[in-house]
Amino acid sequence: MIERFSPSGTLLSMHTEMITTPDLAWQEEALCAQTGADFFFPEPGSSVRDAKRICALCPIRSACLEYALINDERFGVWGGLSEKERLALRRTAH
Repeated sequence: MIERFSPSGTLLSMHTEMITTPDLAWQEEALCAQTGADFFFPEPGSSVRDAKRICALCPIRSACLEYALINDERFGVWGGLSEKERLALRRTAH
């Protein structure tokens, strides 16, 4: 109904201009993208040791961690840190 009163495509273009997409090109270089999500999103109580080893070798670890902190990622290992470690980092930063 709103479409009828607005020029064709105006609402859609206004909506998409407001949405900003983060630059995720760094993910293509990430070692986790070549390894598989199982290591980085383990079952609760499982070890994250293997994920952290992979992260330690990853050339874009800092970009990954920055993304996780900015986007408040609550699950998995990002940038070499577990959920608890990122939470602790956030708390000490404030």
